[in-house]
Amino acid sequence: MRADPLGFALVRLGVIDVGSNTVHLLVLDAHPGAHPWPVTSMKWTLRLAEQIGPGGTLTAAGADALVDAVREAHAESERIGADDLLAFATSAVREATNSATVLDRVRAEAGVDLQVLTGVDEARLTFFAVRRWFGWSAGTLLVLDIGGGSLEVACGIDESPDVALSVPLGAGRLTREWLSADPPSAAELAGLTEHVGGLLDDVLAELGSVRPDRAVATSKTFRSLARLAGAAPSGAGIRVPRSLTRTGLHQVLGFVRRIPSAGLAELDGVSAARAHQLLAGGVVAEQALSRLELAAVDLCPWALREGVILRRLDWLRGT
Repeated sequence: MRADPLGFALVRLGVIDVGSNTVHLLVLDAHPGAHPWPVTSMKWTLRLAEQIGPGGTLTAAGADALVDAVREAHAESERIGADDLLAFATSAVREATNSATVLDRVRAEAGVDLQVLTGVDEARLTFFAVRRWFGWSAGTLLVLDIGGGSLEVACGIDESPDVALSVPLGAGRLTREWLSADPPSAAELAGLTEHVGGLLDDVLAELGSVRPDRAVATSKTFRSLARLAGAAPSGAGIRVPRSLTRTGLHQVLGFVRRIPSAGLAELDGVSAARAHQLLAGGVVAEQALSRLELAAVDLCPWALREGVILRRLDWLRGT
């Protein structure tokens, strides 16, 4: 524990986020009432959602890569002097049939107790981060987050949503299960679209007649799609307003569906590690906006990771 120039107690917090595509280490400094300031950020691309073998197990190669990445992240957080360390995992680890064995390995070999979040946890924490970003003036929020393994949906007027859902509509999962050709055939896309629409019917039933004052999207998938539709590049900064219209999204999908993943990786805003799953994520995004009757969504730079951080900081402050 240290103090800032004004004498406030300063916490250096390390966060290890094990997602379906990457392991991300973020170390930041924060004190009560202040914006948390990043100290360092590191990423390891593992694509765990694609390392699920027969029977639903995380492959030996995937488990080895996870242990190595978490060990390196832990060592870096200690080197940089983190006072506190949070480590959490989402759908890829959560749904692996050998997750208990993998978590034991991470604990024994990397020295990190990796906490597995439920899908509803993800939805609630992401919603919390979005609420903190936009504030109370946003009214009733509807939040959509497309991950590698699942789609999270949350809606409400408070900091905790009234409805929080997680459905298996992640971009990595759908690419693995539905799209074999690159680019995929019309038949594959039609099957995927029908599958996505069917699961979203259940989401609509859960949301009922709720009509949000503001619809918000988070995640790399939505950011990439918005960039291709003309939103400001990442270099413009996180505070520049960005949005994605249903019309713009439809136009983006019209050309994305015809381009191999190697070509997509060359487009501004699309990372090479995620290019192959952009189309599946785009189908989820378009179906969600269409079935929820949303003309557009605003993009929020804060998501699950920030929700976890903000909850931890509130706890450390005793609030």
